[in-house]
Amino acid sequence: MVRTGLRALVGLLLLLGLVAGCTAGGTAPAGTDDGRSVRRVVADWSAAQLARDEARYLSLDRRPEARTAYGNLAQVPLAAWEYGVLGVKREGNRAFVAAELRYRLAGYDGVAVTSPRELELAKRDGRWYVVSDRPGAGAHPQLWDQGPVTAVRGARSLVLGVGQGRGTLEGVAETADRAVPEVTSAWPGKWPERVVVQVPSSLDAMAALLGSPAGSYGGMAAVTTSPGDRVTVNPGAYGQLGALGRQVVLTHETAHVATRGATTSHTPLWLSEGFADWVAYRDTGRTPAQVAPALARAVRAGTAPTRLPAAGEFSFAGDSERLARAYESAWLANRMIEQHWGRDKLIAFYEAAATSPQSAFANVLGTDEQAFTADWREYMQEQLGGGGSGDGEGDEEND
Repeated sequence: MVRTGLRALVGLLLLLGLVAGCTAGGTAPAGTDDGRSVRRVVADWSAAQLARDEARYLSLDRRPEARTAYGNLAQVPLAAWEYGVLGVKREGNRAFVAAELRYRLAGYDGVAVTSPRELELAKRDGRWYVVSDRPGAGAHPQLWDQGPVTAVRGARSLVLGVGQGRGTLEGVAETADRAVPEVTSAWPGKWPERVVVQVPSSLDAMAALLGSPAGSYGGMAAVTTSPGDRVTVNPGAYGQLGALGRQVVLTHETAHVATRGATTSHTPLWLSEGFADWVAYRDTGRTPAQVAPALARAVRAGTAPTRLPAAGEFSFAGDSERLARAYESAWLANRMIEQHWGRDKLIAFYEAAATSPQSAFANVLGTDEQAFTADWREYMQEQLGGGGSGDGEGDEEND
């Protein structure tokens, strides 16, 4: 996500001709009257949103949708809100601004969440006014770009929704509130012990927020993204789940929030996804055959996987049965570590794998990946190869 944001920002700067050495031909330097005036208007305009000063906001914003845009944020608890101007390009009575939105949600964001934005201002009667505000090149819209946000505060959660009834959002908050202590009891590392959940109006709206085709998330009930560690719910898939399924989904995603500081590009997906499922299922009382029905079918058919799932197997754009086996295999591997080595070793292994998975096998578990995989395959047969009731139980997230 950091790399993606950087590419979007550079793309926006290139679009506006604002990269170092490209300031000629209409660009208004920061020290000029126009540059200072544009920056002052943008600063006053964003400060008015933070101060909830609608009259001041509308006096600086000449977009037809200005009042609607202001109202979309009315319920969002903002601790900080600023459009930082990165560059200004002047073309006659128009000014094109590369900006970075920096905001914090009160009580939830310790540091600012940032998003590239592209503004256009027009000069009328000697004054500058905002006439356009949109995501920067390559950036994604924010939830409030999609409509008025309804905010529901839970005991340990903040749920922000667009196009959703308040009762639906209150139900999400109650489930998220239960997820937080479940995660804290499993993960001893320090984390904020609260979670922000976004519930857009549709799958397409979710995909727009995440910047990927809707098909990438069709079978996904929720996903956690950074910066900000936002849990974004797919309202269609989530709505089809029963109480257990919804709890498993939000506990899984909350586990990702808690472990973010201990997760790096070195952390294998089988470990991070399997650990989140281990947290989500560990106190449900479900048997391995119930939690891993697709994997149980493969074991009984003699087609059980022979290696730990690779990163590409966790793609939601592929075969659903293959995807289920990947998640279930990852869960079973984490469960095996906890059962054979203990919870403390599982936590230590997770933390060590952020630097080097191979060193983590050797230094924490006293084994290597090849021997671990052999143990996991044997464990899989022990847990799922006895002709259990996996087929009859189905996917527990649909209960």
